Amino acid sequence: MTYKPLALLLCLASLPGFSLANGKTIYGLNEYARLSDLDLVIAAKLDTGAKTASLSARDIKRFKKNGESWVRFYLAIDDTHAHPIERPLARISKIKRRAGDYNPEEDDKRYTARPVIELDVCMGSALRRIEVNLTDRSAFQYPLLIGSEALKRFDALVDPSLKYAAGQPGCATDANAAE
Repeated sequence: MTYKPLALLLCLASLPGFSLANGKTIYGLNEYARLSDLDLVIAAKLDTGAKTASLSARDIKRFKKNGESWVRFYLAIDDTHAHPIERPLARISKIKRRAGDYNPEEDDKRYTARPVIELDVCMGSALRRIEVNLTDRSAFQYPLLIGSEALKRFDALVDPSLKYAAGQPGCATDANAAE
C-alpha cells in the first residue's frame, strides 16, 4: 500500500510538464565561454552561490567619454591580451567582502565597489548579454565566474559532476543575445 504513492510520484515526475529540467540546459561546473565582444574563448566556473558574474581584469579605470561613464581595463588572463579594452560602464556593483578580507574592528567597509560592463557571452549554442563585474581574479583558476543572475539568463541547470558539458561555444549569431 505504501508503494502506490511513491509509484504515482515517480510516474508524474517523468512527465515533461512535471520535469524540473523542462526547457533548461544542463551545464557542468566548468564551461567554455566565448566573450564575443572581446573575441576570446576562456574557461569559466559556474557558481550558483555567487550572484554576479566576474571577469579577471587589472588596471581598471573609470573615465568620461562624450559625457558618458566608461571603464578602461586590461584582461588579467595572459600576456596575449595585454591591450587596453574600453567599454561603457553599466553600473557599479556592491560586492560583499569575505570575513577574512577585512578586520571589523579596524575596517567597517564590508562591501567593495566594482565596475560592471555588459558582454555578449556564448556557452554551448546559447548567446546572452550579461552583466559582468571587473576584478582581478588572477589568483583563481578560472578567469570568468558566471553567477546566478547570468545563469538565469541562460536557463541553466548546473550539474557539478560535469565539466564542459556544453562543449566549445558555437553561437552562430548575435541575435540571441537580447533574449
